[in-house]
Amino acid sequence: MRYQKLNNLLGWFCFAIATITYVLTLEPSVSFWDCGEFIACAFRLQVSHQPGYPLFAMLGKVFSLLSFGDNTKVPYFTNMGSALASGATIMFLFWTITALAKKLNAAKDELLTQAQTIKIMGAGLVGALAFAYTDTFWFSAVETIVFAWSSLCTAIVFWAILKWEANADEPGADKWLVFIAYVIGLSIGIHLLNLLTIPALVLVYYFRRNKTINTKNSLIAFGVSIVLLYFVQYVVRGYTINFAAHFDLFFVNTLGLGFGSGAIFFCLLLIGGLVLGIFYSIRNKKPILNLALLCVAFIYFGYSSFVYIPIRASANTNLDNAHPDNAFTLYGYLNRIQYGETPLLSGPYFDAKITDAKEGATLYQRGKDKYDVVGKQQNYVYDHTTLLPRIWTTEGSADFAQDQQFYRQWLQLAPNEAPTFKDNLNWMFSWQMYQMYWRYFMWNFAGRYNADDMEGQTNLHGIGGNWTTGLFDSARHLPKAIVNGTNYTPLYALPLALGLLGMIYHFKRRKRDALVVILLFFFTGLAIVLYVNQTSIQPRERDYSYVGSFYAFAIWIGLGVVALADLLQRKVNARFAALASVAVCLLLAPVLLASKEWKDHDRSTKLTAHDMAYNYLISCPKNAILFDLGDNETYSLWYAQEVENIRPDVRIVNLSLLGADWSIKQMQRKINEADALPITMPFEKYREGTRDVIRFNDAKLPGFTEVKDVFDFITSDDKRAQVEYNDGTFENYLPTKHLKITINPKDVMKNGVIAANQQNRLTDTLKWNYTPAYITKENLAMLDILAHNNWKRPICFTIGTATENMIGLQPYLYKEGAVYHLIPFKPDAATDDDQLSKTNSLVMYNNVVNKFKWGNMKNTKYLDEQSTNITYPMLLATFSDLSLGLIKDGHPDLAHKTLQKCNEVLPDINPNLYAVQNKMTIADTSYKLNELAMGNKLINSMDSYVTDQLDYNYHLLQNSADDVNSRDVKINMSFLNGMANITKAHNQTDLSNKLTAQLNDYESKFRAVLN
Repeated sequence: MRYQKLNNLLGWFCFAIATITYVLTLEPSVSFWDCGEFIACAFRLQVSHQPGYPLFAMLGKVFSLLSFGDNTKVPYFTNMGSALASGATIMFLFWTITALAKKLNAAKDELLTQAQTIKIMGAGLVGALAFAYTDTFWFSAVETIVFAWSSLCTAIVFWAILKWEANADEPGADKWLVFIAYVIGLSIGIHLLNLLTIPALVLVYYFRRNKTINTKNSLIAFGVSIVLLYFVQYVVRGYTINFAAHFDLFFVNTLGLGFGSGAIFFCLLLIGGLVLGIFYSIRNKKPILNLALLCVAFIYFGYSSFVYIPIRASANTNLDNAHPDNAFTLYGYLNRIQYGETPLLSGPYFDAKITDAKEGATLYQRGKDKYDVVGKQQNYVYDHTTLLPRIWTTEGSADFAQDQQFYRQWLQLAPNEAPTFKDNLNWMFSWQMYQMYWRYFMWNFAGRYNADDMEGQTNLHGIGGNWTTGLFDSARHLPKAIVNGTNYTPLYALPLALGLLGMIYHFKRRKRDALVVILLFFFTGLAIVLYVNQTSIQPRERDYSYVGSFYAFAIWIGLGVVALADLLQRKVNARFAALASVAVCLLLAPVLLASKEWKDHDRSTKLTAHDMAYNYLISCPKNAILFDLGDNETYSLWYAQEVENIRPDVRIVNLSLLGADWSIKQMQRKINEADALPITMPFEKYREGTRDVIRFNDAKLPGFTEVKDVFDFITSDDKRAQVEYNDGTFENYLPTKHLKITINPKDVMKNGVIAANQQNRLTDTLKWNYTPAYITKENLAMLDILAHNNWKRPICFTIGTATENMIGLQPYLYKEGAVYHLIPFKPDAATDDDQLSKTNSLVMYNNVVNKFKWGNMKNTKYLDEQSTNITYPMLLATFSDLSLGLIKDGHPDLAHKTLQKCNEVLPDINPNLYAVQNKMTIADTSYKLNELAMGNKLINSMDSYVTDQLDYNYHLLQNSADDVNSRDVKINMSFLNGMANITKAHNQTDLSNKLTAQLNDYESKFRAVLN
């Protein structure tokens, strides 16, 4: 068979194998994190979070149409889009590897021997299929996320530059460069990661076109590549919109024309300039200029997908993040201004204090008929800064205290010890580079422990979320919960070794090609680390950001086949060496990876994210206002409403976004079947730059003050209601934190807030202490709602909402399932220590037992860490609180059914100590209800987990005492003690004696830790 035909067939074979794998393991519905938002925005062509993903949304819309009206199937088909894109990525990776492997085996026009063909094709199969089964790439391949399509763009442009290189001397070969430019432009509408291929692409062009290859010219070429990367990222993508915005400012504010007129004129000017430049280059026979202008034009063609953003924003879609309907807002949207600016070359240490603020660029916002000035950009001056700031944070940011604490913990700095530049570099190498890049790299090619996000980021030597080869794990006496878990995937470092062999061989045989690959490896890996400059603990693991780097290493895994064959060829004939190396490498990489990784990537039966969102919504009373927090709650909720139309009467209010003026404004209009929120403030009262922060200034008001009076005071423009500062500015202030709402019983009963038989529990006044230190915009909006709702609409918080976001309302919040409902019951002194365990038990019972869905948690093949570490313990707490609430309210029979439901729908797993804590309460309740078998089952399960953890820590105590987690030891010992007491109290003598004996044994073993 001809080489080209075989190459094509095997490339498509890799596509088929990878795609079948991803389809078989595809998540059938919405996944956690950004997926819910992406599906909702694709389905209804809406505006997602910054910096926008318009082409991705349009592609998702195409795949959503395959559901043919069955909206419950929309996520399956958008997930299918990721599977197909990922399969295509593997196909292009195969062709990339074979192109590079061919150059290692023969000159351009030289006929290949059978052995050489086997080596080349084997290299492509091994490298491509190995990458197909790597942890990070597979994870993104089975859900609706941008990284699958972004990887495809990376694969296409790198394959295309090799096609150009192979045909560069032929007429019309430069069409490949124009094609690459177009794909790069398109990729901006998916994700910016693809731009990081530019340095590698430029190096290929330099090596192929330049006749004098030396160090000086190579450095110049590298410098040019950085300039081109800057040009596309900042000039094409950023300054284009900025110039359009300022043209629009002139046309609207000076010439009196309509919004968008100046931006359109600038775009026409830009197009005209490119067209004239191209004509000029043709007429004057300037091929380099012509090629450059064509490439720029095609980048803009691809980038034009961003026209989608202001068009859809102007349509006022339900999901309309930042409402970028004009060039100024679009510029801020694209540059993620709301997330703040990251210092790169110079900036403050984490303990630096702001000493001054200098005014920067003028900030504009669209007004009624012109652009209004809303302030100046503030450029802060700090008391001490450094070059290459790594240990940085911004004073006043939400994570400021956490960042400072973690920096000191990681660097082992005393509370008042000033960091040094050595500490700065230590952080860069140990946390940013190792912990947040190399650790991920080793996950994919050496092996991985179970995933525990927080421990994985915060502990160099922890067993959660860390890497392992598996070679010496038996000697470490790892907990059974680790080695028997689905997330334990030891790869024995075999893919890593094969890749390193291929890399070394590549550098020895074709240094220039190897330099291109390592440039791709660096810029899609460590360069991201340096550029993003992450501060301390991230909300989630960030391995998906570096998938391009892992893609580059997979090329070397493939070339490892050629290296091994050449080594074997010294002992046996070439054909046998080629066949043997292919067979061995297939086992060492793709087969090993597939066998180890399948169990923790098969999401085909998992529905946790979908059913969690369903439970949140179904727990809400009719027409409720539901406050939630964070991406995982919000995005799944948006999906449920926008795609499946689940409970469209509930108004979802994301507190993380409500601090933005555009978000408050959107809440003042109806969407779906949910009316506008009772927010009475006009836009001028809360627009950006107005009442961003209202500070507390105690006016010593007696007793509690009506929240409506306080709200009117803090939103008053009367100078008498404001405080004057030294610079002559006036600012509203919060005069008291003691707030109240006087209850009108008729309003409460008329609106069905409580049942008729609960009227005796009704309080006459809702009194609470406002707990935050000051009022931010989201809290201002909440106070507006509380002041003017008059109990017409139920107010709820998801059970995942942080207590600080409840502004002190906990005494009046009652669980009714997966939400807390604000109910004006008289406060119960007996629950003062555990405010959030209170239940409106009968309503909650109906929701949990009769309406809830359980994500197939008991029977699913795989549960991700979000499901096990957060959702599962929350569900346990729900059953625990409900059963106790029913007993308290005199319904032991229903409490009995509640525990039976818990046993029926939830698996018996112990992912963390929070789960064990809730299980212990459920076990105690089971004994009280004479469910002895269930109580004993839970106690034995917890005992196995607790002793497993203690045994591991005792092994550490004997061999590496500094690594012992004394906090976990003490908590596990307290659990063991609690279980012994519970079983003793309920006359489970044998079990109690066993637990007591264990407790005594561990107290002896950990005497040094416990004292």
